[in-house]
Amino acid sequence: NINICFFFTFFRLFLSFPQTKTYFSHFDLSSGSADIQAHGGKVLSAIGNAASHFDDLDAALSSLSDLHAYNLRVDPGNFDLLSHTIQVVLASHLPNDFTPEVQAAWDKFLSNISEVLTSKYR
Repeated sequence: NINICFFFTFFRLFLSFPQTKTYFSHFDLSSGSADIQAHGGKVLSAIGNAASHFDDLDAALSSLSDLHAYNLRVDPGNFDLLSHTIQVVLASHLPNDFTPEVQAAWDKFLSNISEVLTSKYR
């Protein structure tokens, strides 16, 4: 289930890169947390929206870019950490389906999303 993968993504992100917890001080970060599940669902929804509007990612992700750059002030390097963690979790949960070609496609897609999300930092 892809929703479970995104829950594990944030759980792994916080374990592997504890500095990312800074932005989630108001979350319950324990195993099975409803906060982590809800945020994973939001990220999954945003990725789905990006996939549906791949021809115009700038417009599709503009409000998220504003939110992360101006309101949350997320370190842009965290998008790379999240992209990496998404791929690790997908590979570990879907080993037969996450072929090198699929990994390359995910990497390129997530890089495009990260580029748009960090575009307003300049």
